[in-house]
Amino acid sequence: QPQLVESGGGLVQPGGSLRLSCAASKFTLDYYAIGWFRQAPGKEREGVSCLSISNGATTYADSVKGRFTVSRDNANNILYLQMNSLKPDDTAVYYCAVNDIYRKTRCLPYEYDFWGRGTQVTVSS
Repeated sequence: QPQLVESGGGLVQPGGSLRLSCAASKFTLDYYAIGWFRQAPGKEREGVSCLSISNGATTYADSVKGRFTVSRDNANNILYLQMNSLKPDDTAVYYCAVNDIYRKTRCLPYEYDFWGRGTQVTVSS
């Protein structure tokens, strides 16, 4: 099974930027999708952005469209999440996850079965 390690989180002021990385080892092209999720205190985990392995199609949560961009370094199996114009509502633990069950993803947490440990993002002045 893949091993996923997130990094790049931290404390940033509103309006600032961060880039998260997810290093995926033991990763194969047999998986259907890889994505970013987040969970704020007292809230359910939600999909932020997901990327289809087969065709590169991406999905974004409405709350991050136009601000976040997902990309992948295929050679090194690294998934990135560039986060711009950050808001306090973006504060959460961000997780990277892999889906090898559902051929088509709606970027919902139940579709993903391998998870990293997460990295904390705090947006505050």
